[in-house]
Amino acid sequence: MVVKIRLARFGRTNAPFYNIVVAHARTARNSRPLEVIGTYDPVPRKDTYQRAGKLHKDVKLDVLRARYWVGVGAQPTDTVRRLLSYVGIMEPKYKKPEFETTGLETTPEGETPAPGTS
Repeated sequence: MVVKIRLARFGRTNAPFYNIVVAHARTARNSRPLEVIGTYDPVPRKDTYQRAGKLHKDVKLDVLRARYWVGVGAQPTDTVRRLLSYVGIMEPKYKKPEFETTGLETTPEGETPAPGTS
């Protein structure tokens, strides 16, 4: 049976709170999971320990257990994959394209290319 790492919604109306859970793929969203490996609060809150008071979303995750479940083949959902990529457990699903510089000729500073060469 396929095992997924996904979010289980808790909280109340307009104030969501999620548990990051490991569960069988065919079970209901809020049914009993195999394991709860963390929490995610998507509502931005101000930092109380910084003067700037920047907004942040709270993510608490048991990194060792998350690495274990990914290692044994549990498939994270897209949202959980994004959260795991923030921590460094997984690569992001979509990366910004990196431009290659092969084929470009550069000359050292102060020198001009010799005539007849391109």
